[in-house]
Amino acid sequence: MKDNKETAKELAASLMDIKAVLLRPCEPFTWASGWHSPIYCDNRKILSYPSLRKKVAGWIAEEVSRLYPEAEVVAGVATGAIAVGVLAADRLEKPFIYVRPKPKDHGTGSQIEGLSPEGKKVVVVEDLISTGMSSLAAVKALRDAGAQVLGMVAIFTYGFDLAAERFEEEGVKLTTISNYDALIEMAAQNGYIKESESGVLQQWRKSPSTWNK
Repeated sequence: MKDNKETAKELAASLMDIKAVLLRPCEPFTWASGWHSPIYCDNRKILSYPSLRKKVAGWIAEEVSRLYPEAEVVAGVATGAIAVGVLAADRLEKPFIYVRPKPKDHGTGSQIEGLSPEGKKVVVVEDLISTGMSSLAAVKALRDAGAQVLGMVAIFTYGFDLAAERFEEEGVKLTTISNYDALIEMAAQNGYIKESESGVLQQWRKSPSTWNK
């Protein structure tokens, strides 16, 4: 993979180009949590663009191979990371499993779909890191099932301090292909936002739960 910072900027620009990321500092979105946000990110749109889809799967596979050569299984977090996780696992020629938010209420009641991860060295693939709660819930499910979770590779992170603290507390190494800083830099450079709006976007990241109240 090319220089990580250059890759982060390339992906950030691509996400804005395909409108997977929308920036509205003056007309904030409202998240399910009730937080107001100047940004909305839907990485599932990557799947509709073959060239970008191939690049992202390749970047994830390269990071997994570089950081975790001992990995035996790739696990995707449902639902956003299932498709890209499968593509990365295919490149790596590794088994793929995925983790539901909670166990099924029918059939076997499984939370983890695919082979049993018990005793396996697993790398988790995620599409988006916000607060980190749902991502780390998947890690917990894998650990409870007897897996050795080596780390997590995600497409994009907002870079919240809260998320970083949670990952550190749980002893999970997080690596992302792109990030919020790269996004703001490319948004300003490519004219997606006015220079004056960069400060607003940085303020949101520092305190997302209280921003615009």
